[in-house]
Amino acid sequence: MVKYLSEEWRAEVEKRLREHLDPEKMNKVTSSMNSRYANCPDGGKKYFYVSFANGSVDKVLAGDGDGPNAEFCITGDYEVFAKISRAELGSQKALMGGALKLKGNMVKALKLASLSDRVNKIISTIETEF
Repeated sequence: MVKYLSEEWRAEVEKRLREHLDPEKMNKVTSSMNSRYANCPDGGKKYFYVSFANGSVDKVLAGDGDGPNAEFCITGDYEVFAKISRAELGSQKALMGGALKLKGNMVKALKLASLSDRVNKIISTIETEF
């Protein structure tokens, strides 16, 4: 079991995304997404960043603070992101319900929503301590 947003968790996420996502399934997308977590258990802010180049996983980062700039920036509370990572809540539902805020091209974001769900489904298979 790995601690959510730790280096071990990040490495496991990267490994699994590389194993289970291929460029064809990802529609050869090139994009980046940074999820910024507020109200973390330690009182700080954290981030989770993923980028794709031609449908392949490019970078997977996690850490303290706001993290790098990305094409899409999603902000919300730690617990909302944790529910998404446990597959208890869909990211689209969280966005539409106002639990998450999105900055970026909304039209492109809607086109990429199913790809985001695919990423979250893979993440939910990791035994994680929240």
